[in-house]
Amino acid sequence: MAEALAVVSIVANIVQLVDFGSCVLKRLEEYQFKLGDIPEAFRHIKAELPVLLDALQETQSRIDAGSVREETKKALLPAIEGCRVQIRLLDDVISKVIPAASDSWIRRGGKAVRSLHYDAKVERLTVVIRGYIQTLMYHAAASLDQSADRTLPRPIPSSTVPFRRDQHFVDRQVLADIDCRSQQPASRLALVGLGGVGLDQPDADILMRVYSWLCDDTDGRWLMIVDNADDAEVFTSKSAGGRGSEDWFGSRAASTLLDSIPQSSNGSILITSRSRDVAFRLTGDYANIIKVRPMDQADALALLRNQLKGDSGQDYAEPDGMGQEDATALVEALDCMPLAISQAAAYIGQRAPRATVSRYLQGLRQGDRDRAKLLQMDLGDTRRDGTASNSVIATWQISFEHIRRERPSATRLLSLMSLFNRQGIPESLLGRRYHESSDVSADFEDDLNTLLSFSLVATDVDGRHFQMHRLVQFSTIKWLELRGDLEGWKEKYVTLMDENYPDSKYENWKACQALFSHAQAAVPCRPTRESPLEAWTSVLSKAMVYAHEMGYYQVAQEMGRLALEARENTLGAEHPCTLSSVGRLATALRVGGKYEEAQVMFRRAMQGREKVLGPEDPLTLSDLSNLGLVSSERGNYKEAELIYRRSLQSNEKVLGLENTSTLASVDNLGLALGKQGKLHEAEAMHRRALEGSKKRLGDRHPDTLVCARNLASVLGFLARYEEAESLHRRVLDDSVRVLGEEHPFTSYSFCNLGSVLHSQGKHQEAAAMHRQALARREKILGREHPHTLSSMHNLAKPLKTLGCNQEAISLMKACCKLRKQILGPLHPDTKKSFKALNEWVF
Repeated sequence: MAEALAVVSIVANIVQLVDFGSCVLKRLEEYQFKLGDIPEAFRHIKAELPVLLDALQETQSRIDAGSVREETKKALLPAIEGCRVQIRLLDDVISKVIPAASDSWIRRGGKAVRSLHYDAKVERLTVVIRGYIQTLMYHAAASLDQSADRTLPRPIPSSTVPFRRDQHFVDRQVLADIDCRSQQPASRLALVGLGGVGLDQPDADILMRVYSWLCDDTDGRWLMIVDNADDAEVFTSKSAGGRGSEDWFGSRAASTLLDSIPQSSNGSILITSRSRDVAFRLTGDYANIIKVRPMDQADALALLRNQLKGDSGQDYAEPDGMGQEDATALVEALDCMPLAISQAAAYIGQRAPRATVSRYLQGLRQGDRDRAKLLQMDLGDTRRDGTASNSVIATWQISFEHIRRERPSATRLLSLMSLFNRQGIPESLLGRRYHESSDVSADFEDDLNTLLSFSLVATDVDGRHFQMHRLVQFSTIKWLELRGDLEGWKEKYVTLMDENYPDSKYENWKACQALFSHAQAAVPCRPTRESPLEAWTSVLSKAMVYAHEMGYYQVAQEMGRLALEARENTLGAEHPCTLSSVGRLATALRVGGKYEEAQVMFRRAMQGREKVLGPEDPLTLSDLSNLGLVSSERGNYKEAELIYRRSLQSNEKVLGLENTSTLASVDNLGLALGKQGKLHEAEAMHRRALEGSKKRLGDRHPDTLVCARNLASVLGFLARYEEAESLHRRVLDDSVRVLGEEHPFTSYSFCNLGSVLHSQGKHQEAAAMHRQALARREKILGREHPHTLSSMHNLAKPLKTLGCNQEAISLMKACCKLRKQILGPLHPDTKKSFKALNEWVF
């Protein structure tokens, strides 16, 4: 009884579906007859509907004739229900976008515009309906063979993969996922990732024979691999002709290559593609797409190790074996990309023993020219298609050229993105910045989707920032260089960064940090034309100030030297902008501990500004104050005091008593007084500076924290230890909260708190504080920075008190040696260290 109901149900469904589908087809035909044309997407579905209706009627006839097995009828029910759902969706779309004869011209125009937004949906419906057509045809073909001899032996399993096995193969987790999901009947999976080449259009006769064989379940289970399916046009364009175009297969089922890929319950299809969009067209479901990412580090190292051994078992790495550190650095530099790793191993093996992992890595790091030479090499691989390139750069440039032809605006987006730092590329800086006047149809979302589809870029977690693989970025730049487009994109990029990178005031630090890596990426983008060159120097000048504020002293100095050199060449030595670059570089040198060179630069800046701007210009006064800081750092405290008094007097006259520059001069004067033992006068200066800074900037502004720290130090020298300790702890807490534990200013606070603890006899806690300060300063500033040497001196003192004589003396000896070398034997700090060492040793 149940079986009879099933038959009635399936036949009734087919009858209803054929009637409904015929009505939909009739609406499309009437519209085309009256108005002459229909949107392109609807033309495709109109061509598919007659085939679907014919397949449904053929299925009904075979059921009525009793030639369809019961299990087949049950299997067909979901397919027929699926057809009904898709045609219902199609009817809804037609109602919204196909004008009726009675519609006004305004309504017709509105529907015509609306139809553009439904093209993608109609194309998806077409893909799904085409799949159901193939399912029905497969079962129709299978029912014809029921009378065939089922006792014939199944074919012996075989493979037509035209490449030999890879003996260096490294298993990956994704393969288990592929194996599991491929076991499902009629499964289609797509692997999407970087790399690969195109496909050619096969002959129609061959397609017909392959299709028929695959649809015959007597031929057993099969797996088809469609490799390098990168171009949708190859699969969706109509056949250009060829033999077999008049037969049943060619005329009804195989109008495109996509139609020739069967859906059979005894087979599975695995597709590889660089394009996620093409993968969707072939599978019909994003859930059936597996993203193939670069190897993880362990797999990448295994691949490198396997390939370096070679067939002979010889290890072509280092003489004492492959150094783990160099190997890890190499696979990371190659983004764990298998093709890049294989080519690196082939290069090392070919040139052994002169070539090693460490030497190859050195070549990658030496510069763009050496890196490009290595990545462009094609050493061949007999296991791969002979027409496929083994060059890393050439492989990705295939994708670039394809996108340039299909969507030029997406290529321009990729070009601009390639000049940013490869991580954290902000959407806010892209927008229409890459468009040209001819890009009337350019759309950021569509362009971005193209790049995402080809795995050339990826989104961060927030979806508003993007990233590129290191080698993809490098290959894009080399491609632009090859095409002669790189200079123009450099100009666009540095102009964009100059417009968006803010001044490095405290209030802008968060924005500066977000863009700092991209400002660094502008360094190698120096343009040749004068206007964009000034934009480039402006970016570097703003970014270097933020760099030295954050303690990136070496980076700040490098940026400062480049900006100064460019402005000297284009503007001249005495131009105000050039003098500004001189002053900024001098500041970076001072905070970096290069006091002698900084002093020379400050004198040059001040003298130039006095000449060009006048002696009382705020910028001239700023240089004067900075000159006092250098004098103090070099141990010339009396000279520093005189400079600060002159600076303070001029600032009060020109800027006022409460201006932040005036307050900075007050605080600096307090430092010079304190160094000379004038502690009460120093305290008064620091209190004035602190109160003024709190009023103007707030309690936790970095400048306010500097004033509070300096006041706490003077209180310690005055033996008011509890008050000093309390203030130091508050400054330390605020510094960690505002600046972070790794900031150089925070190290000051650790060091100063350690000193006041030592003065109170809290030697264990003092030593702990000084150890933290020393560790941070060695990491951030370097072992030879004067502030690092201060931490060495300060740590040695509580260690000696605690009885750690050997460690204390060893540390003080190292401090004496370095202070004599860096600061000179007459510097007060050098004398202080030698005095302590002599007392301990003698």
